[in-house]
Amino acid sequence: MARYTVPVQPPIPPVRAAALRFIFVTVALDMLAFGLALPVLPRLVEGFLAGDTVAAATVFGVFSFAFNLMQFLCAPVLGALSDRFGRRPVILLSNLGLGIDHVLLAMAPSLGWLLAARIIAGLCAATVSTAFAYIADVTPPEGRAKAMGLVGVAFGLGFVVGPAMGGLLGAMDPRLPFWVAAGLSGLNFLYGFFVLPESLPPERRAARFRPRQANPFGAFALLRGDRVLLGLGAVAFLKHLSHVVLPVVFVLYAGWRYGWDAAMLGFTLALVGICSAVVQGLLVGPVVARLGERRALILGLACGAAGFAGFGLAPSASWFWACLPLFALWDIAGPALQALATRRVAPDRQGALQGAFGSLQGISGLIGPFIFAGSFAFAIGGGARLGLPGLPFLLAAAMVGGAALVAWRAAR
Repeated sequence: MARYTVPVQPPIPPVRAAALRFIFVTVALDMLAFGLALPVLPRLVEGFLAGDTVAAATVFGVFSFAFNLMQFLCAPVLGALSDRFGRRPVILLSNLGLGIDHVLLAMAPSLGWLLAARIIAGLCAATVSTAFAYIADVTPPEGRAKAMGLVGVAFGLGFVVGPAMGGLLGAMDPRLPFWVAAGLSGLNFLYGFFVLPESLPPERRAARFRPRQANPFGAFALLRGDRVLLGLGAVAFLKHLSHVVLPVVFVLYAGWRYGWDAAMLGFTLALVGICSAVVQGLLVGPVVARLGERRALILGLACGAAGFAGFGLAPSASWFWACLPLFALWDIAGPALQALATRRVAPDRQGALQGAFGSLQGISGLIGPFIFAGSFAFAIGGGARLGLPGLPFLLAAAMVGGAALVAWRAAR
């Protein structure tokens, strides 16, 4: 059997606390801008379609496909560019592109403008993945899981606060949240331009830009070249794919099974975000330090599988809420997975690694809606006799359980 060795990496500079604070603020502002637009975009689309909800759902499917397709195609390009020219310019480019996206949404006179905005957003959706590469640059391997958990906190807080603010602003003017989001993206760009330091010094960058590897298939070659990375890539794909069940099915499932209105849905989503922030901010570091990255990854995935299964089987709202703390422990898996993967590549390939993971996320976004929306339609339609309206969540649980088995073997 062929032997695989971890690339020899140059010494990593001491952790710069200020740099981690900078990247935390960058991700938080980015997610806040995204969350602001989330509750009002459906209303904007429906407005162009004279309130036709069915047609709006179809248009949303097209928008989602375009966004994920662009992420699939462009994430490796941005990752390779960050390896060659540094993380800072890629983060700035992403923030600028998202600002343009929100301006287009605010000014859009037609659905064509909205589609153009979604394409730009997918092309520039590199802030979080580049943030992970940034953290790999400035933290030693044993501290990466904890630092990446803090990025997850920024993600969760922005996602909780953003939709709430978006709902309030949207009640005043449906386009106001997009203008505020554009302002936040512009502020993020200025913050990065004047404050955010570069994390990848010239001597640690790739010697040249590799066009053949700056595409999804070239990026996947990085994963295929190392059996551990290949296994971790499979774990990342199954994890991303299972997560798609939440944005695709959760609102429909909760309304159909529990009769939740918009207020109850918003409360539950906020609770999910708070639990996630607590886990990633307070538990990731101690758990990884005590168990190690491999066992922490498996623990997180096992809790995720149990949480998804609980959501699918919960007979009442109280049972669903009771599953939230268990499901939140799933967030231990992401930082542990990233920490394991970043150990396997040299500093000048961290961007390529994140680009490959970004493409995997794009693929999951392309196929996940068909799997979960289709299974939910079957569960409440022709398959109703099975008595499993939570079938999509059970499928997600099976995916995460499979990911745990792959992680157990691949990360040995």
